[in-house]
Amino acid sequence: MTNQTNAPIEVQSKAKQAFVGLQMLFVAFGALVLVPLITGLNANTALLTAGIGTLLFQLCTGKQVPIFLASSFAFIAPMQYGIQTWGIAVTMGGLAFAGLVYVALSALVKMRGAGALQRIFPPVVVGPVIIIIGMGLAPTAVDMALGKNSAYSYNDAVLVSMVTLLTTLCVAIFSKGMMKLIPIMFGIAVGYILCLFLGLIDFQPVLNAPWFSLPEITTPEFKLEAILYLLPIAIAPAVEHVGGIMAISSVTGKDFIRKPGLHRTLLGDGVATTAASLLGGPPNTTYAEVTGAVMLTRNFNPNIMTWAAVWAIGISFCGKVGAFLSTIPTIVMGGIMMLVFGSIAVVGMSTLIRDKVDVTEARNLCIISVVMTFGIGGMFVNVGELSLKGISLCAVVAIVLNLLLPKAKNQME
Repeated sequence: MTNQTNAPIEVQSKAKQAFVGLQMLFVAFGALVLVPLITGLNANTALLTAGIGTLLFQLCTGKQVPIFLASSFAFIAPMQYGIQTWGIAVTMGGLAFAGLVYVALSALVKMRGAGALQRIFPPVVVGPVIIIIGMGLAPTAVDMALGKNSAYSYNDAVLVSMVTLLTTLCVAIFSKGMMKLIPIMFGIAVGYILCLFLGLIDFQPVLNAPWFSLPEITTPEFKLEAILYLLPIAIAPAVEHVGGIMAISSVTGKDFIRKPGLHRTLLGDGVATTAASLLGGPPNTTYAEVTGAVMLTRNFNPNIMTWAAVWAIGISFCGKVGAFLSTIPTIVMGGIMMLVFGSIAVVGMSTLIRDKVDVTEARNLCIISVVMTFGIGGMFVNVGELSLKGISLCAVVAIVLNLLLPKAKNQME
């Protein structure tokens, strides 16, 4: 990567850094709390672990990269399955080990260079797995938007979810500046206000909640089946991490792949994910919304992300914030998820398109077809008491097929 637009870091007062840091947290806030609200985790805990994760990332990278880490969408479906199957504590234990995948990849990059990731996880492997992550969540989005398994009537559910979806779409497409970076926040706000008019919100939990309370900490438990199920899922977001670091490098004009080094950013992401899981929060990932805000505001100072992390940790101790977030109706979240989960699948498609993967070439066709069929069809493999299914099975199959199937002659050159 060339370094043609090396951006100077503006000298800012501590007060301005704190204000801009709060602004960055606001940009990330909607997506940050969406994951715990969908999966049943505690929103205040997610705020706490996002702040701690960002600080740990800065520690691992020498505080050189202006990036914010928070709740990862890639783990939503696995977390839902894990919590239903083993409970929150065991799922958190499995996710803690998933963070170690980043650490292993960090060691690989340190020894073999950044190209090693491309060779083991090329677009033909990562693309279809990301598509399955998004498509696997589609039924959940539809069920929540229709008010299934809830106290909301069908008419109320469809009205609220569609208004929420349309608001999010309009903000994402027609708005400009900072507003364009927070369509989720606007969608939730409009959906929430509509629910108020329909009398669908109970404020009693907010009134009962204390202003100050400790975030809900879950002590993880470790079960081999859960660990083996969750380990492979970390591969797709870990490879996406490379794209995130390249994006922030392009925005700031600094090559973070080289300095502090991709191995250190991967390590930071992994440590943040493991730390979050050990506290009962969702795994962390780098946030594209915040990268967009950095580009828009031209605030390249990493200290700003330190302040964003401090704000997140501080807000996590306000009991009324968590109680308020818990009053957001599931039908509002369903409307948001219609767009969000589909966009995950689109990221997978764009991975294939951007790298010009020839889907008609026999080898690529075989890998993509098998992964898509396994993922959408719900294929599972039982080995004794262990079961491999869903995204983890797709990730393993894609990697194995990519390593075993011979490459076409034009790909070997």
